Amino acid sequence: MPSTFSYEWDTPAYKGKTSFNTGLFINGQFVDGSNKTTIDVVNPTTGKVVGQIAEAVEKDVDIAVDAAQKAFDSAWGLNASGAKRSELLWKLAQLMEANLDELAAIESLDNGKTFGWAKGTDVSFAIQTIKYFAGWADKIQGQTIETDERKLTYTRHEPIGVVGQIIPWNFPLLMLSWKIGPALATGNTIVLKPSEFTPLTAIRLCDLINQAGFPPGVVNIITGYGHTVGAAISGHSRIDKVAFTGSTLVGRKIMEAAAKTNLKNVTLELGGKSPNIIFNDADMEKAVSWTTHGIFWNHGQACCAGSRIYVQSGIYDEFLKKFTEKAKAIKVGDPFGTGIDQGPQVSQIQYDRIMGYIESGKADGATRVGTDGYFIEPTIFTDVKPDMKIVREEIFGPVGVVIKFEDEEDVIRQANDTTYGLAAAVFSQDINRALRTAHRLQAGTAWVNCANQLHANVPFGGFKQSGIGRELGEYALHNYTNVKAVHVNLGHEL
Repeated sequence: MPSTFSYEWDTPAYKGKTSFNTGLFINGQFVDGSNKTTIDVVNPTTGKVVGQIAEAVEKDVDIAVDAAQKAFDSAWGLNASGAKRSELLWKLAQLMEANLDELAAIESLDNGKTFGWAKGTDVSFAIQTIKYFAGWADKIQGQTIETDERKLTYTRHEPIGVVGQIIPWNFPLLMLSWKIGPALATGNTIVLKPSEFTPLTAIRLCDLINQAGFPPGVVNIITGYGHTVGAAISGHSRIDKVAFTGSTLVGRKIMEAAAKTNLKNVTLELGGKSPNIIFNDADMEKAVSWTTHGIFWNHGQACCAGSRIYVQSGIYDEFLKKFTEKAKAIKVGDPFGTGIDQGPQVSQIQYDRIMGYIESGKADGATRVGTDGYFIEPTIFTDVKPDMKIVREEIFGPVGVVIKFEDEEDVIRQANDTTYGLAAAVFSQDINRALRTAHRLQAGTAWVNCANQLHANVPFGGFKQSGIGRELGEYALHNYTNVKAVHVNLGHEL
């Protein structure tokens, strides 16, 4: 039988306990993996193992796909009305709300983000997302198209079928909601793999999915490694759509696997190296605050992090001074502690990777502002050159580079000189210049006088190697439907 994860908190931020099954969730039940093996769950704050979860293998993906296909053919798909899908999604959101503190504590324990951020942002936004797509479920509709009075022509937006979804470790529950929300609203069934580093909130949600009343097999969540389970989902011949959030390198592998089997539909939300442009006339205090949030939010573990900070020469020195002070004031420590702004990085692997970039920057001659720190203090590099790794590659940690620029043309050229195109930010009190710059930046999201602002009803996704397709908003629904044109002859003779 699958094991149980139990944990109790008695901290300044949260006092409570949790206990739930850690098996694979297939066909509405928790089961062991086919090989009966497990994966350790590590608390990134202490580096210690706090539990085990079942490990899925390729055979388990087949079993989950069978369950999802059966549910699609019988209880879901074209057999569940939009009103019914909406009702169940809304119930799920209500159950998440009722367990908000517990879900936030699990997220904080598993990922290392502070309990306050997990509760106020991650879990709350996840609930909003599920509610938003619950509102769409009975509004999935085509259109009537005028062709000829002797014909009725219309379109239907039909669910694709069984969809595979693979989510990352940086926003575990939030990314899960971004994936399952539009997929369920449009009538698809799901086989989803959370990150093996942060699987706990996804597994805990399975109990709530059952409580909400979803038919068995509509949502299947299987925990395992990317090179086994992730690869099996990407290349599975009976999964007709795969959605992935993660690195650009892995995104390429998923596209290759999808092309080799059944040429399945693919949406990808990938990496970024987002520019943050601050003009001389920017409101200094606001620019400093938003820039700090832009790069250091979620410990820098955000694909849209504003990691390339371009500051116009007239305010460069003053900005750098204030920005450095703001960064040094960030309190790093136990995510359940008092007054903590930033917890540990998610894993030893990620810690080592980020520290490797920091050492690379120092070796290349960049000047580091900050100290060495699983905990890494906010780090700023100056005196960087365009070809440095810390300028060109996604670090995915609390590390930003500050670059001086002279004029608008200069900074747009530098900002667009990247293989990525996920997000960008512009700070200026001249709204004409701000919008002109935002429109010329090659990015899927452009923030003006703010950063890292996301909403369930606003699309999010990238240009270039930052992805294909859009998450959130009405645009996300397009990822999960097939459009069918129906021609009805009302009397036309051949």
